[in-house]
Amino acid sequence: MPKISKAQFVKLQKAHKTDAAIGEALGVTRQAVHQLRKKLGIASSVADTSNRNAAIGEAYAAGMSGTAIAKKFGLSISQAYRVINAAKDKSRRAVKKFAAKAAAPAKKKAAKKKAAKKKKK
Repeated sequence: MPKISKAQFVKLQKAHKTDAAIGEALGVTRQAVHQLRKKLGIASSVADTSNRNAAIGEAYAAGMSGTAIAKKFGLSISQAYRVINAAKDKSRRAVKKFAAKAAAPAKKKAAKKKAAKKKKK
C-alpha cells in the first residue's frame, strides 16, 4: 500500500466515494483501504444512512413496494428489505418498551397488594 497522507486520502475519497473504488484506483483491496481509513481516523463517505433509512421506512409505511423503494433509493431489493425489516423491528421494540413502561405501575400495585395480603395472614 502506498504511503498516503490524510489530506491525500480525503481527496481520493471525494473523487471515488467508496473504499472499493479507492482500492481499485490504488491497486489494493477494499479491506486495505478500510484499514487505512480507520488508521487515519476518517469516517466513511457513505456512513450516514440514518436519514435515508428513515425515509425508506416512511415510504414503506405509506404503501410503497420494496422494489419501488429499491429503485428510488438506488439499492438492491434485498438491501431495501433489510432496511425495511430493521425499521419494523425498531418500531416493534419501541412499542414493547412503551407497553412495559405503561404496565410497570400496575405490576407495582399488584405486588403491593400481594405483600399486604401476606402481612395479614
